[in-house]
Amino acid sequence: MFETDTEGIRQEAATGALPARDRVEQLVRAAHERYRGVDAGSVADYIPALAEADHGWFGICVADTAGGLVEIGDTGVPFSIQSISKAFVYALVCDAFGHERIGELVGVDNTGLPFNSVIALELNGGHPMNPMVNAGAIATTALVAGETADAKWETIARGLARFAGRALEVDDRVFTSESETNSRNQAIARLLQSYGRLDGEPGEIVEVYTRQCSLLVTARDIAIMGATLADGGVNPVTGERVVSEEVSRDTLAVLAANGLYERSGEWLFQIGLPAKSGVSGGIVSIAPGKGAIGTFAPPLDAAGNSVRGERATAYLSRTLGLNLFASAAVGASAVPAPASTPAPDERTV
Repeated sequence: MFETDTEGIRQEAATGALPARDRVEQLVRAAHERYRGVDAGSVADYIPALAEADHGWFGICVADTAGGLVEIGDTGVPFSIQSISKAFVYALVCDAFGHERIGELVGVDNTGLPFNSVIALELNGGHPMNPMVNAGAIATTALVAGETADAKWETIARGLARFAGRALEVDDRVFTSESETNSRNQAIARLLQSYGRLDGEPGEIVEVYTRQCSLLVTARDIAIMGATLADGGVNPVTGERVVSEEVSRDTLAVLAANGLYERSGEWLFQIGLPAKSGVSGGIVSIAPGKGAIGTFAPPLDAAGNSVRGERATAYLSRTLGLNLFASAAVGASAVPAPASTPAPDERTV
């Protein structure tokens, strides 16, 4: 299970709006103070350029659907977006193809296997199953609008910039480093092609996919990107509609089911939010109608998720009332608790 370290922290109900700004600021500071000294985890090194990250970086940003930002720590430090990009490229493609068609082409079900599994493809007749694993993400990138690889890349770069509310640049060192070590993704692309499930030349599509993963973002950026999905596809900072309400809904549903790969069930059980992580140490978590949390801390657990990011998100999900499954008894319709059970307002879980 995820080590969320939330024992004794009261779970607030998820209904209603975010607390007042001063309360959000207080809790974001508390989360940063509580977890900044956690030393567990290791920086990813299978992509050589990522191994250079500072073990101590730690930033938290909460972006609300009104455009407000509350942040602390290293929220302006750039890092490569990596797998977090999958969620937003999927949203762009879903906006173009629609609910039913993208479900048929890519799928929405969890594989129950690691993100870069080849076995998952073979077991499912070449169907990538969902857009958050590498096979599904590569198939999704291949569907991006554009007749050439360069045109597809321009669509992605413009689309992700609209989500972030600013132009994003590629980290050329990360791109080169990943390109030299992405033979597994190239094999996945060729396997997709062999099953007739790749729209394009495998090498070109993997190059575009690798470039999208190398875009530089910050914890502030991914919080705003997540808040755009929370706000029905409208960027709350720029006011621009990026995708439709239906696409935002579909993207959040896919993230809830698959955003943390084979550990998505544990994440929902512990934290209760659609989310996506990346091996650079970023995590974006979205509370529909409220906003999003962007965290950045490079040391990862064995599953490839940021240790401090997980814990800070779990803390804020509880204290800000973000968990989608948390509710409280309402008015006269509430059933009285048995005498032997603490009243709801006395429990700490």
